[in-house]
Amino acid sequence: MANFMMDKYIVPAFIVSLLGFVVIYILRPRTPPNNYKKKDPKSAEKCETHNVIKGVCKSGKGRSDTDVIIVGAGVAGAALAHTLGKEGRKVHVIERDLTEPDRIVGELLQPGGYLKLIELGLEDCVEDIDAQRVVGYALFKDGKSTNVSYPLENFHSDVAGRSFHNGRFIQKMREKAVTLPNVRLEQGTVTSLIEENGSIKGVQYKTKAGQELAHAPLTVVCDGCFSNLRRSLCDPKVDSPSCFVGLVLELENGQLPYPNHGHVILADPSPILFYPISSTEIRCLVDVPGQKLPSLANGDMANYLKTVVAPQVPPELRDAFLYAIDKGHIKTMPNRSMPAAPYPTPGALLLGDSFNMRHPLTGGGMTVALSDIAVLRNLLMPLQDLNDADELCKNLESFYTLRKPVASTINTLAGALYKVFCASPDQARREMREACFDYLSLGGTCSTGPIALLSGLNPNPLSLVLHFFAVAIYGVGRLLVPFPSPKKLWIGARLISSASGIIFPIIKAEGIRQMFFQQHYQHITEALPRTLSQIKQKIC
Repeated sequence: MANFMMDKYIVPAFIVSLLGFVVIYILRPRTPPNNYKKKDPKSAEKCETHNVIKGVCKSGKGRSDTDVIIVGAGVAGAALAHTLGKEGRKVHVIERDLTEPDRIVGELLQPGGYLKLIELGLEDCVEDIDAQRVVGYALFKDGKSTNVSYPLENFHSDVAGRSFHNGRFIQKMREKAVTLPNVRLEQGTVTSLIEENGSIKGVQYKTKAGQELAHAPLTVVCDGCFSNLRRSLCDPKVDSPSCFVGLVLELENGQLPYPNHGHVILADPSPILFYPISSTEIRCLVDVPGQKLPSLANGDMANYLKTVVAPQVPPELRDAFLYAIDKGHIKTMPNRSMPAAPYPTPGALLLGDSFNMRHPLTGGGMTVALSDIAVLRNLLMPLQDLNDADELCKNLESFYTLRKPVASTINTLAGALYKVFCASPDQARREMREACFDYLSLGGTCSTGPIALLSGLNPNPLSLVLHFFAVAIYGVGRLLVPFPSPKKLWIGARLISSASGIIFPIIKAEGIRQMFFQQHYQHITEALPRTLSQIKQKIC
């Protein structure tokens, strides 16, 4: 009898033990890459090629007068300069080009980003630049249209999205930053970071006068999507799924079919965007999949826009669209995505597009950057002296975890929505696209839930996953009503599989534990070296 009881429980006990080992393996503490490990000569040699100068700054030189060096004065850099300057920090900003930028992205700030702008005291930077209020989105597909409004009922009447000329917005933030006496804005090109004993001590940069050195206990790199410094501080895995072709439309009444809305056309092969950037101008962004574009020089681009894109543009906008093509001034921009994969490095931090990018379809980049700045400010606030390297390291260690809910939700939504909105020859993907349009058209929670995620008003990763699979299940339901068939069941199964294949790789790249188990992940990170001296002990 005893032998029987023992045999009865052998298999269950083995399975439970195996599952236990799997759980322990998944949840085990992991040391971050590179910086907490001793580097071999090859990796050190590789680091040298990634714009890091070793041993330039000697500890005998003493304390630096500057608290923070900021590389880049775009949206992230200018906003951070004002935010830290207002806290009393001495800030040195080095920007490659201080003239007004002329870009075709970074022109739509979601309501969640506008709330962060208010939190940082920068809301007046959207004033006097002819910025337009944006209160929702309109979607167009196969002659049908629907509009989805931001859930702004519980906010002040001023809270909404804002769209504008990117360059005007950046110049306003730069101007506001330099009104602070402790913020210095200088034109120059940063060529390398200065490293001493594994810590970043400053930068080497080039001005008209020649090579210069700048030292500070904290260097924040936010030099944009084409950053030449990021390889020193992260593992960049950049993907370029498509390019934007940008034009400016001039409408007689300056109004879109749905005033104060961003417009998304679910076109073939990929989406087309329209949104106001002033009281008289409408930005049009045509997404072209892949990295190879029709030639602008020989007229192939104009022909593509007229023959392939124009017939899919809403009739109310088509004449203005064709006129804009004939006027020229067509600009292009590669769309890039890059998960945040930092090497935690004492004395340095990445921010903005140099650190983390997502497809610009959803206009979430500035919201993520401003949210990151708010997190960074709060972490630095308790520190009276940034020259205390151990305390600085200790306070910054949770930055990458605390930013995750907002950043990961917006990043995942941007990547998933772009794939769903693109046309596909696969029937399951076509059904998913149709289901998404119809789901948003239902109204109620089916529209306010997803738009709250997109707007940055509810950056909840779990809500994102639930709504995404609700769309997939809704799509299966559409297939099976009124009469299911084996073929429809098969397409439904493939639809669920396709939805999983879209969202789960994005979530994996963002970090499952950081997104959904933040408290547990923070507990793990507390076991990592907390101070510079502990890091040195690990290295040695």
